[in-house]
Amino acid sequence: MEWTEKHTEELVAEMRKMYPAPECALNFGSLFQLLTAVALSAQTTDKQVNVVTEALFRDYPDAETMAKAEPETIAGYIRRIGMYKTKARNIVETSKILVRDYGGQVPESFNELVKLPGVGRKTANVVLAVGCGVPAIPVDTHVFRVSNRIGIVREKDVLKTELGLMAKLPKETWIDMHHALIWHGRLVCKARKPECENCGLTGICEFYSNK
Repeated sequence: MEWTEKHTEELVAEMRKMYPAPECALNFGSLFQLLTAVALSAQTTDKQVNVVTEALFRDYPDAETMAKAEPETIAGYIRRIGMYKTKARNIVETSKILVRDYGGQVPESFNELVKLPGVGRKTANVVLAVGCGVPAIPVDTHVFRVSNRIGIVREKDVLKTELGLMAKLPKETWIDMHHALIWHGRLVCKARKPECENCGLTGICEFYSNK
């Protein structure tokens, strides 16, 4: 099935019906906390991250306080999530850089963000999109799976998927579509067994048409 502009229009319309106000599932109170939470979420669920950040952000709410902590101390707060020792080191080092070079503030620049320890393309894009309102389509495991399964793109890696989505979707929809694709992947288009009977996209879905 060849993806067309009409498919894109239907996709956006249906996603808006299913997810009229999609939002980030991570809990945060500042750009620094968003950056930290997203960095922690790698290979871990947002639900798990929200559990550990409740106490972490209570005791270390900003870059200034986090920069003074020992990585071993931070590791104790986040021990239940994957790669917690590495993430703890990155969080503390990032905080020190933010205090030293940016006055404790998170830079609102993709190129500056990806220079920070443990901050990759996806994390930087989430911070910009969710925290700053900058149009971006961060590609996590859900966005990658759903967009390729539906047939919006047919790519083997994350970067090509991101670029493909940027080319296919109107720029003004990027942020909402990012959130909607994530929620659709969590609730309906699940990895092991997609619930096609609960999906409003079957009319344009390549996976469903090939069943």
